Amino acid sequence: MTHDTVHQAGGGLPLPRYRRDDVDAHPPLLSPGYRSTVARAPRRPPAHLPQRLTEITGPLLGAGRLGDLDHDLTRQHDGEPQGQRIVVHGRVRDGDGRPVAHTLVEIWQANAAGRYRHASDTWPAPLDPHFDGVGRALTDEHGRYRFVTVRPGAYPWHNHDNAWRPAHIHFSLFGRAFTQRLVTQMYFPDDPLFARDPIAQSVRDPTARQRMVARYDHAATMPEWALAYEFDIVLRGREGTPFEDGADGDG
Repeated sequence: MTHDTVHQAGGGLPLPRYRRDDVDAHPPLLSPGYRSTVARAPRRPPAHLPQRLTEITGPLLGAGRLGDLDHDLTRQHDGEPQGQRIVVHGRVRDGDGRPVAHTLVEIWQANAAGRYRHASDTWPAPLDPHFDGVGRALTDEHGRYRFVTVRPGAYPWHNHDNAWRPAHIHFSLFGRAFTQRLVTQMYFPDDPLFARDPIAQSVRDPTARQRMVARYDHAATMPEWALAYEFDIVLRGREGTPFEDGADGDG
């Protein structure tokens, strides 16, 4: 996001103008290695929709929509979930490096065995009755967010022979307005499955691809309790985090 603005005719409210991203920093809509995109990728060029007041005037998702334990996925039930506890934290910034304050960050993930709490996930890994795998938080005035969760497990999927998804956490961000929803995935360092994953590898720029990998942060660990990973998210520009174009059924 930039400082540039355009104004409505007649001197109305200023509307933000966003710089274009590097096309290689985001996965193309058609990535043949990621098999389901072959069927769902659009066959016509996208249509440009001019920005209107809707994008900056609401609806807004404020603190009143969050529960006290939405950010801590390990304390949402009477019992503790299985798996290695981790802290995931970072900052949300715009394309100029400014913090994006008070914006909604949502996550969802598989449990420590690599299974989602979802009716369509039926592979024979155990469900955890004390883990739902969803959380939400608002960034503070400095753009910082923080979650406590468990490290997700890898799981098989039917994209190709002996296909396994690396451990990952899905992130959804609403930017500065409700209509600016962006979705990405966070991966873990030194995961041997990362280089074999068609979803991660659909990001063609290797530098941009590495921006989806969290950094182990020993200084932020909770002694005798949880390891920590730092994952900064940049919404626009040359340092932007690669984003998906929408949720998909392959996790």
